[in-house]
Amino acid sequence: MQVRVLFFGVLKDLAGQSADSLSLPEHAILGDVLAHYEARVPGLRTLSSSLAMSINQEYAGPESKLQPGDEIALLPPVSGGSGDAALDSSVERGNCARIVRNKIDTAALLGKIKCPPDGAVVVFEGVVRDNSRGRRTLFLDYEVYEDMALKQMNGLIEQALSQFRVREAAIVHRVGRLQIGETSVVVVVASAHRGAAFDACRWLIDTLKLTVPIWKKEYFEDGAVWADGEPFPAEISGRESSRPEKPASK
Repeated sequence: MQVRVLFFGVLKDLAGQSADSLSLPEHAILGDVLAHYEARVPGLRTLSSSLAMSINQEYAGPESKLQPGDEIALLPPVSGGSGDAALDSSVERGNCARIVRNKIDTAALLGKIKCPPDGAVVVFEGVVRDNSRGRRTLFLDYEVYEDMALKQMNGLIEQALSQFRVREAAIVHRVGRLQIGETSVVVVVASAHRGAAFDACRWLIDTLKLTVPIWKKEYFEDGAVWADGEPFPAEISGRESSRPEKPASK
């Protein structure tokens, strides 16, 4: 069977390509894909313990069974603590997750979310700083597995609404090239009470930085490196569960 394999961040550099078509035996599992590229891509084996994998934009473990036409992604740790219209014309009222390539208008997003019942609106704004690793940063490039990232971001918003009982939440992340001082990500949470809003906002940005497939490349005067992300949570990289098999076609 034939599957499509995607590479991101440092893995794309190691593989020398962003995508590949791979032929596998009929009963192949996700671990077979990783083993194939470990044997062929120099340096990948040393990173494999920190990688996550996905099938059709859902995190999956190595024992997950594959089907013809699956889209597989090999995902290095994400960036860590660190055709789009402008935001002010594209964001509608309601919970939203957005990936944009133009400047984020935080004030416009805040204005669309605030509502009379709210007693608190908490905003987190991530900004590109001018230094990293003891060196002067020139600019950043953000790369995204867009379909999966949006799915993950929307899932985080739904979980925050339920877990923290806030009224509304939004996440907007910019990708592409960002200059010093520009906003890379905004999280906005609206709630009747400030405690819930603060807690939900902190949880959203911390979890996003651990689990959403967005990678950051830092550029310096003497070169560029992919930002070191924290290891994926155990339920993602620990490979504790397998993806359910697809139902047979009728």
